[in-house]
Amino acid sequence: MIHFSKSLLGIFFLTSFIACKTEQKKTYQSTDKAPNVLLIIADDLGAHDLSTTNSKYYETPHIDQIASKGIQFDQGYASCQVCSPSRASIMTGKSPARHGITDWIGAKEGEKWRKEKRFNQLLPAYYQHQLDTNYITMPEAFKANGYTTFFAGKWHVGGEGSLPEDHGFDINKGGFHAGSPRGGYFSPYKNPKLEDGPKGENLSSRLAQETLDFMRDHKGKPFFACLSFYAVHGPIQTTEEKWRKYKNKAVAQGVEDAGYEMGKFLPIRQHQDNPVYAGLVESMDDAVGKVLEGLEELGLSENTIVVFTGDNGGVAAGDAFSTSNYPLRGGKGYQFEGGLRTPYIIKVPWLKHSNKHSNVPVTHTDFYPTLLELSGLPLHPEQHQDGVSLAPIFRGENIEDRSIVWHYPHYGNQGGEPSSVIRSGKWKLIHYYEDNREELYNLNEDVQEKHNLAGEYPNIVKKLSDDLFTYLNDLGAKYPERDDTWSEEKEERYLENVRTKKMKALEKKRMEMLGDEFQPNADWWGSQRIVD
Repeated sequence: MIHFSKSLLGIFFLTSFIACKTEQKKTYQSTDKAPNVLLIIADDLGAHDLSTTNSKYYETPHIDQIASKGIQFDQGYASCQVCSPSRASIMTGKSPARHGITDWIGAKEGEKWRKEKRFNQLLPAYYQHQLDTNYITMPEAFKANGYTTFFAGKWHVGGEGSLPEDHGFDINKGGFHAGSPRGGYFSPYKNPKLEDGPKGENLSSRLAQETLDFMRDHKGKPFFACLSFYAVHGPIQTTEEKWRKYKNKAVAQGVEDAGYEMGKFLPIRQHQDNPVYAGLVESMDDAVGKVLEGLEELGLSENTIVVFTGDNGGVAAGDAFSTSNYPLRGGKGYQFEGGLRTPYIIKVPWLKHSNKHSNVPVTHTDFYPTLLELSGLPLHPEQHQDGVSLAPIFRGENIEDRSIVWHYPHYGNQGGEPSSVIRSGKWKLIHYYEDNREELYNLNEDVQEKHNLAGEYPNIVKKLSDDLFTYLNDLGAKYPERDDTWSEEKEERYLENVRTKKMKALEKKRMEMLGDEFQPNADWWGSQRIVD
């Protein structure tokens, strides 16, 4: 494979752009002006946490507005069931198995996992702890073609030496090594890359304002802007007003007596009835609305591609136990559809799609080539090796069938199991590393993954398993190892404690949040401004 230095690649990109711009402009651009790109990433937002993806509880009118004027991919997938790997894949067009960031950065690996005292059978695989600066990222590709690049919000794919400004972003507001909002969702933020606002200022609103200010200051030339919300990652917080709104809504819809069912390692939330989380979702949607309104006011909306996605499934277990992904199984950290599916919406204003849905399975690695092609720029498959351009879908054409692979040789915080997954057409195969068993699901008929068909279709299992491990082994993927100190008795004792004490505590907390007297602290996480 040919490799380019970044300086030479910039010349190559520009030359290729001049050579092919006329041809692509006829298909995709309504004017001679290069289009802008706004990529919006929500953190930990479930595939069904939007009104437009059929939530009857959360309210997201502004994100729905993007979908109403674009294409909503109903089988949109994250590149991983946790955040850092997915974010690295968005930026590089490479799968986690290829770029090596296979777990959220900061998770314990190898023998260090024993410190978690979960007494599991395996020691999680080692992984890369920052994004390789030798990769040519998506913002670098745009920058090489004259775009000004901007990043706001959560980064979490590396610290010093591997921050947004080290990977092609001219401006960075709020992106550093942390994966959660250190100061919560109300100022002061405790973020070294973002100045504090007035006490009580909302973080999502502030990141939207930073993005809007950037667009206003750079509207005279093409820009690539990434608004990467910390929301809706834990700690989940909202205002008293929004909590009360959604508490009343949950009560009006009817509160189920039991809110959780036990998974293999942790309880899993079964209902969307968390009023604090719902308020956090609405605040994030309000921030999206601020940016969309700004695009209109600046006269940029008709020349700006807008993308909205999440980084993994919704948090149904672990962390804040925030949401339910029903009818999908599991959630963030899980090998099931609830952990892997995510909102995936692309609006290309000059193509005039109206509330269109696509059922084609797509994934994070596809953004890189798709946005290049939709912007009239040349593709560079030596970089986005695991992505395909979805531009043909916007022309009413098909893309070639392909398999999608996920590799998560870790346990994580949410109760998932070390596993690898391959999807090919309607078939999904899961390989588990604890006992090397394999499950097979027909997603066309069983999206809830209730019926394991491995015993009925051994030939399909073998074919998919062979394809999966050929891919992983060719990349030199890393695998978990047996822990020779594992004790079945200790693990069972730990799980029994989860099934009894943890489950009971979660049910109690759920009902407290839905009670009239709920108050987290005196000033609602700092959202109520205090005059000193």
